[in-house]
Amino acid sequence: MTDALPADLPAGLPAAISSFLPELRSIRRDLHAHPELAFQEIRTTAVVTDRLSAAGISWRPVPGMTGAIADLGAEQPAYRVGLRADMDALPVRERTGLDWASTVPDVCHACGHDVHTAAVLGAGLVLQELEDDLRERGIGVRLLFQPAEEVIPGGAHRLIEAHALEGVDSVFAVHCDPSLDIGQVGLRVGPLTAACDQVRVELTGKGGHTSRPHLTEDLTFALAKLVTEVPAALSRRLDPRAGAALVWGEVHAGKAANVIPSSGYATGTLRMLDADAWQTVAPLLQEIVQGVVAPYGVSARLMRDRGVPPVVNVGAAIDVLTSATSAMGMAAVPTSQSLGGEDFSWFLGRVPGAMARLGTRTPGGRTFDLHQGDLIVDEEALTYAVELFTGVVFAGQVKPGD
Repeated sequence: MTDALPADLPAGLPAAISSFLPELRSIRRDLHAHPELAFQEIRTTAVVTDRLSAAGISWRPVPGMTGAIADLGAEQPAYRVGLRADMDALPVRERTGLDWASTVPDVCHACGHDVHTAAVLGAGLVLQELEDDLRERGIGVRLLFQPAEEVIPGGAHRLIEAHALEGVDSVFAVHCDPSLDIGQVGLRVGPLTAACDQVRVELTGKGGHTSRPHLTEDLTFALAKLVTEVPAALSRRLDPRAGAALVWGEVHAGKAANVIPSSGYATGTLRMLDADAWQTVAPLLQEIVQGVVAPYGVSARLMRDRGVPPVVNVGAAIDVLTSATSAMGMAAVPTSQSLGGEDFSWFLGRVPGAMARLGTRTPGGRTFDLHQGDLIVDEEALTYAVELFTGVVFAGQVKPGD
């Protein structure tokens, strides 16, 4: 953090942040060592809420056993800022060798949600120390500890149903980015992530002996055509600017080399950059699937679990993040749109705000990848995340329509 703070930031902010950093590092390591999957974050929620209670910060549970919503600052604020953390881990085996590596078999924080959670908790503890400043300025802060970002449908819906966004004027989040150095914050106005759905196509038909494919409905051959031709046809029927990508992750049919099976399936993800195309793609996808398999006589059942729309950052919110980044001595850098999905998008569909990418790479060190068991986050990233979250609260308002 820069020593010379702008006049609109509380003078006690650097000392307050520094005083909590050792504890926050310990909390983050504890969360990392005890990861919990989506909608199972019971221990994680208890760690967070116990510390909130100890600090005198009021909170309420989210229906469904996991997650929490906390408020501090002005009781009737002129302006309220929401800070969101996702808490869930992934079904991935950790391979880091860290002293605080996951103690849960085949589960780990391979996406940095332990950092997000510790950072929002840390921001809450710091801001509680500065509550007089918040009250004088008429600022309220709502901490949003969300379960289940990694599944469809995600935990954002539970918070929205629990009225977590009522009275919130803007909302902010960060996401770990191992392609950026610590101290760097990736910012982008407009779409940051893509819409993402889960797609499953089930085929059924008359099976038989592989010596007589003409007497069967050759389902395996039809499935192979489906896997290759549906993505190709979709790319020619949609506007290329929609940025659609249908990618299969699992394909299965049959159990014997000499048997044409009577059923099979393919599952994957459909991602696209354009929200309007995402809203209207369903009939087209159905038409293409049926058209591809029709010559082979099999029946196709298409199932599409609508996931999340794109995260769309409001320009005024990026201005606030830019100001906070500068005030805290960090470097704002441009970042590109990703085909990854993020259910923070549901919040931004109701309240203006933005998501920033938080640099987690050690300068000169290895570039890791998210959702991999060997992901290592430079621990200084937590410091910068706390600074950014606290700075954004004081950096200005995001006005409706900006």
